[in-house]
Amino acid sequence: MKQVTQDLKKGRMKILDVPFPAPARGQVLVRTHYSVISAGTEGRTVADARKGYLAKARARQKEVGQVIDMIKTRGFTETFQLVKNKLEAPAGLGYSCAGQVLAVNEGVSEFRIGDLVACAGGSAVHAEVVLVPKNLCVPVPGGIDLKQAAFAAIAAVAIQGLRQADLRFGETAVVIGLGLVGQLGLQLLEAAGVKAIGIDIDEDQVKAALENGTDLVFERHRPGLESLIHQHTHGQGADAVIIAAATASSDPVNLAGSLCRKKGRVVIVGAVPTDFTRENYYKKELDLRLSCSYGPGRYDPQYEEHGQDYPIAYVRFTENRNLQTFIDLLQEGKLRMDKIITHTFPLAEAARAYQLILDRTEPFTGILLQYDTVNPVADRVILKSSPETKPDEPRIGLIGVGSFAQNILLPGLKGCGQMIGVASGHGNLARYAAEKYGFAYGTGRGEELIEDAAINTIVIATRHHLHAGYVIKALKKGKHVFVEKPLALGPEELEEIKEVYRTCLDNPPVPRLMVGFNRRFSPHIRDLKARLPQGRPLAMNFRINAGPLPKEHWAHDPQVGGGRIIGELCHFIDLALFLAGSPIASLSAQTLHEPPFLQDTLAVTLAFANGSLGNIAYFSNGNPSLPKERLEISWAGQTAVIDDFKTMTIYGTRIFRLALKTQDKGHREELRQFFQAIEQGSPSPIPFTELIAVTQATFSILDSLRTGQTVHPTK
Repeated sequence: MKQVTQDLKKGRMKILDVPFPAPARGQVLVRTHYSVISAGTEGRTVADARKGYLAKARARQKEVGQVIDMIKTRGFTETFQLVKNKLEAPAGLGYSCAGQVLAVNEGVSEFRIGDLVACAGGSAVHAEVVLVPKNLCVPVPGGIDLKQAAFAAIAAVAIQGLRQADLRFGETAVVIGLGLVGQLGLQLLEAAGVKAIGIDIDEDQVKAALENGTDLVFERHRPGLESLIHQHTHGQGADAVIIAAATASSDPVNLAGSLCRKKGRVVIVGAVPTDFTRENYYKKELDLRLSCSYGPGRYDPQYEEHGQDYPIAYVRFTENRNLQTFIDLLQEGKLRMDKIITHTFPLAEAARAYQLILDRTEPFTGILLQYDTVNPVADRVILKSSPETKPDEPRIGLIGVGSFAQNILLPGLKGCGQMIGVASGHGNLARYAAEKYGFAYGTGRGEELIEDAAINTIVIATRHHLHAGYVIKALKKGKHVFVEKPLALGPEELEEIKEVYRTCLDNPPVPRLMVGFNRRFSPHIRDLKARLPQGRPLAMNFRINAGPLPKEHWAHDPQVGGGRIIGELCHFIDLALFLAGSPIASLSAQTLHEPPFLQDTLAVTLAFANGSLGNIAYFSNGNPSLPKERLEISWAGQTAVIDDFKTMTIYGTRIFRLALKTQDKGHREELRQFFQAIEQGSPSPIPFTELIAVTQATFSILDSLRTGQTVHPTK
C-alpha cells in the first residue's frame, strides 16, 4: 500500500510503498477514502524537516539537550548513530481520516466489515490502509459524505476546547486563530447556541470565516478591536476566549486576558506560549485552562490501546464521544462543511498539497487527500527476490523495528546471514529497515516470516507481550530463535515454551533458542570470567541506576511490558548466574514502598548452590548524572569493579585497570556467537536451562515481594 512519509533528515516528503500495518487485538483495519492534512501541525513538521541542522537544533532545543546528555554517557559515536537512525527513518504524517472497514480483530464487537468509519490518532495516517484502535474510531451513518467525516479528529480538538470553556447557551465566546480548528470552532459554538466572535491576523482567514456564515469576525490589528468586542458583549467582555492559534508570540494570551470578562475562562487549544502579562488575569481572576487534543482518554494506554472505556456516568464526553458528537452534528446538518473544504488532492499529488501549505500561494482551510478505493492494495512490499542460500546458512527474519532494533540489533545483524524478511506494525518502518539493511521484503505480519520456508532464523524485537507467542510458533516450525528479553511474561507462557522445546529435543534437529542477555558477552565480563577460579564462591554487588519511566509507559503495563523486574532486571539475574556458575538456590526481594508503587526501586538478594551470594540494587530514583551500572565482584581477597561497561579495575596483589574506547555491553558478541552456533551446528551460547532459570527467577522476585518471604525458584 502507499503511505505519505516525511524524511526528517533531508526534509523530503515521499509516498512509499509499505506493507499493511500488523493486526492487533482491539483494532480495526480501514481502507482510507479521505484523509485531512492539518496545515498547522503537519505544516510545522514538514517546515522543520526542511531546515538545516542548525535551524533544526534551534527548533528542537529540548531534543538537543537530550542528545548532549546522551553523549556524556554513551559517547559521541553511539549517540551519532542513534540520532542518525532517528532522522533517517521515514515518519508517518496525518491523524484524521475516514474510510471503510476491511477487517476487525479480536476484542472488537462495535464494527463489522463494510462499515463506514471516521478515525483519529497517530495511526490514522495518510495511507491507503490504516489500523486504528476501536476507541479512536466511530461509525459514519449512510448519507454523510466521507469527505466531511474525515475531519472528525480535527473537529474533536475544537469540541474539547469548547467543553473546557464550559460555555452555556446564550454566552459569548471569542476564537483567536481561524485556521482549520478555529473555523470549525466558530461553527460548533453557533450550533451550541453560543454567540461566536472570530479574530485572526490573516485577512484571508477572516474572509473565509465570514463566507462560512460567522457574522462577527475581525482582523487582529483592526483599530479599536477591544472596544468592538466589548460592544458586542454588552460591555461585559467575552465569557470565554478559545485560543486556536499557533505562534511563538504571547499576543494571543495577552489579548485573551483583555477581551475576557471578570471571572471568565481562557482555553488554550493551539500551540502558544503562556508567559502572559499578569495584570488582566490577576484583576479579573481569570481561569486559564489547557485543552488536551481530542478529550479524555487521549494518551491513556488503557483507553486507547486496550480499549477500556470510561463510564459515561463519570466521564460524559471521552475522545470517542467527542468524535461521535461531530458525526452527529453532520448528520443533523448543523455544520457548513462545503466551504471548510477548500482543496482536494489525489494521493499521488500529496507533495503539491504540502507545498501549498508551505508557500501559501493561495488561501486554504481544509485540505483533503483522496484515495483510490477501487483497485486492490498490496499488503506487503517486495524489494528483491530471496537469495539462494546454503543449507546451514542463517536466513533471517526480523520481527519488530523499534528503537532497540534500529540502533542495536540491525547494525549487529550485518554479516550474520541472509536478510530475507522484516515485519513491523508500522509499514513505513518495515520499508525503511528492508531498504537500509537489504531484506528481500517487508510485511506487517510476523507470522508471515515464521511461515516462510526461505527463513530458518527468527529474530524477535517486539514489545514484550508478543515474545512468547512468536517463540512458540517459530520453534514449532523448527526455526532458530533469537528473542530479546524477556522470554515470557508469566509462568503459563514459560511452561508452554518448555513443553514445545522438549518436543523439539525429541524430534531433531533441535533449533537454537537464545534470549538477548547480552551483559555476559561484554568484553569485561568475558575477561573477568576467565580469571575467576573454578568452584570458588563469589560475592557480587550490582548497582543499577535505572532511572524513572513514566507510570503510563508501556514497560510498566503488566499486560504489555510485564514491569521492569521481568523486562530489565532479568539482565542482572542472568549476569549473576553466569558469573557464579551455579544454580540459584534461593532469593528474596524488597521494594521501596512509596508512590507510584511501580516496583522499580528494589533490592534483590540471591543465594547460589555453590555458596555464592549476589545483591542487585535496581534503583529508579537516582540522579541521572550518575553512571547507570556499577558491578563489584569479590573472591579470595580480590575485587573487580566494572563501571558502566567502560572500565574494569581489579584490586588484588596489584591494581590494574582495563578501559574500552566506548561502552560495550556485549550486543554484537552475543549475536556473533548465536549465528556462529547455527552455522557450525554447535549448542546455543546460553544453555536452555539457564534461560528458563533466569526467567523463573523474575517471577520468584515478584512472589517474594508479594509474600515477604524467601523463595526457592527450583522447588
